[in-house]
Amino acid sequence: MHLEIDRRDIHSFRLAESTPPEQLAEGQVVLRLERAALTSNNVSYALTGDMLDYWGFFPTEAGWGRLPVMGFGVVTASANPDIAVGSRYFGFYPLGDHHVVQARASRGGFVDVATWRNNHAMAYRNFDLVEAGADDDAILIFRGLFVTSFLIDDYLREHNYFGAGRVIITSASSKTSIALAHCLRTAGSVEIVGLTSERNVEFTRGVGEYDTVVSYEEIGSLDDTASVLVDMAGNTNVVAAVHTHLAGKVAYSCSVGATHWDAPRYAGEMPAPTPEFFFAPTQLAKRGKEWGAAEMNEKIAAALGEFIGSTRSWLSIERTVGASAVPTLYSSLVNGNVQPELGHIVTFS
Repeated sequence: MHLEIDRRDIHSFRLAESTPPEQLAEGQVVLRLERAALTSNNVSYALTGDMLDYWGFFPTEAGWGRLPVMGFGVVTASANPDIAVGSRYFGFYPLGDHHVVQARASRGGFVDVATWRNNHAMAYRNFDLVEAGADDDAILIFRGLFVTSFLIDDYLREHNYFGAGRVIITSASSKTSIALAHCLRTAGSVEIVGLTSERNVEFTRGVGEYDTVVSYEEIGSLDDTASVLVDMAGNTNVVAAVHTHLAGKVAYSCSVGATHWDAPRYAGEMPAPTPEFFFAPTQLAKRGKEWGAAEMNEKIAAALGEFIGSTRSWLSIERTVGASAVPTLYSSLVNGNVQPELGHIVTFS
């Protein structure tokens, strides 16, 4: 069984019956999804599913999409001599109870080599062999989004923050934004400002990663300092408000997420610069070539471990178990009805 999303309306979904093949083709493996994380990142995958081909990861019936999630899976059947039944792998899975992969063994696990995966970044196709660990839940919640935050920070540092002394981050209570603020604080010397809704100001200040936290209604209180804007909200009215208030002082503006995906679009002319879309796999591929895969993975793993340690003061894990319960959580995420301090781990069975 899989949760499938209506590609025309991400509010709409269904639980679709599905079973693994009785006979596996050569090289195929079947994995049971042990557990996965559901975050606002997954909503972004659904929103950009056609534009960035997230719906192409796990093909299904026309008009429907299987939502990619970070998860741990256990091999239940294998027609690949290099992949043992009972072994456990971290990677991208469709949100459901099982996943069938055309696998090719790699140094640390295996790669999905199905023909429809050829155009997808390797970061989305790799499955890493792992043992169970104490931080497994936090890894599921943070690893995918942390890589995005790590790469944004890396990109900004590479460009010397475009000459700005301040980075402003929208949707500052989201986990991707908090991770970016952490990376900026650890590696740089810029001022870090978080913009969030009034109801999340207190929480966002409490995580301790921002120099200043203000509500969206208080954008006009920001002083006239050259700034980089990183938009995690996807709310063009908020972006326009920052660009207008800091006209001539926005050195670089980029769009990353869409936590405010259903906000009305800004209808006026926005002061320069034109926001650019930041696609993390592009920077990942660039650094992979420059640093080598091993060094890059070591850098990310070390930074992720440090960040996970910093979240223990505010993160609480909430578990959702059973196929019938998962859609309710998905709906809450789509509608923005989740508490920022909660990390959601789901299991289909």
